[in-house]
Amino acid sequence: MSTFRDKPIGVFDSGVGGLTVAHAIRQLLPNERMIYFGDTAHLPYGEKSPEAILHYARRITAFLVEEGCKAVVIACNSASSVAYEPLQEAYGDAVPVVNVIDPVVDYYVKHLAPARVGVIGTKATIASGAYEKKIRAKSPEARVISLATPLFVPMIEEGFIYDDISNAIIRAYLSQEPIRSVEALILGCTHYPIIKNQISKFYDFSVEILDTAVIVARSVRDLLTRRGLLRETPARDDEHLFYVSDYTDYFARIAGMFFEERITLRKLDLWKEEN
Repeated sequence: MSTFRDKPIGVFDSGVGGLTVAHAIRQLLPNERMIYFGDTAHLPYGEKSPEAILHYARRITAFLVEEGCKAVVIACNSASSVAYEPLQEAYGDAVPVVNVIDPVVDYYVKHLAPARVGVIGTKATIASGAYEKKIRAKSPEARVISLATPLFVPMIEEGFIYDDISNAIIRAYLSQEPIRSVEALILGCTHYPIIKNQISKFYDFSVEILDTAVIVARSVRDLLTRRGLLRETPARDDEHLFYVSDYTDYFARIAGMFFEERITLRKLDLWKEEN
């Protein structure tokens, strides 16, 4: 007989970036089933208004809850910065919602504060000031340097990785002061772990790079452990479901790179009735 602990974890993002979080969860929690939704029809969220992002996030979360998910992970910094509190208020303790900002802030405060920390992310994430506000609320003496790096997401989505183009864009952004002189760097976008090694190399491997995916996966594990919701039997590969709101063969190939294994994407338009 299926119990609530056997239900899947829901994960969503505007595109493939959240698959870095999904992959980290799968590595850390191999027993857990997963339903992933990539809102590719509306990407990138980082260029959208807060109202639009909240609208998309509410519809996707409703779908994941309808599918019986026992927890929902907002695997997108832009959505986490504007939609987390409204979603948490809507679902309360019934279906816990995890964002990708708070776990990283907590890690920094616990292990690195008051080291000079940089935050890079989309325009929406940086404009929200979410990281800076949350860090300073817990560590007032911390010095936080934020920088929008909007070209990183399209660069990664188009497959420009480990080449002269990506290295030039990384150098153009991170060579600026004061981001160049940070002691730690938060990757404030779930796409960015894909270029973590290139960023580390830019800093001569002397700066601690905070990988959102791994830190959030640990947070999900801790949440499920506290609530007694860890699944006890290993999940089969065919128990994981991956949806996108728009589908292309190219996107499917990029998704395989993000998740580090072959996955089957299903197209699902949650907004058909609105169109």
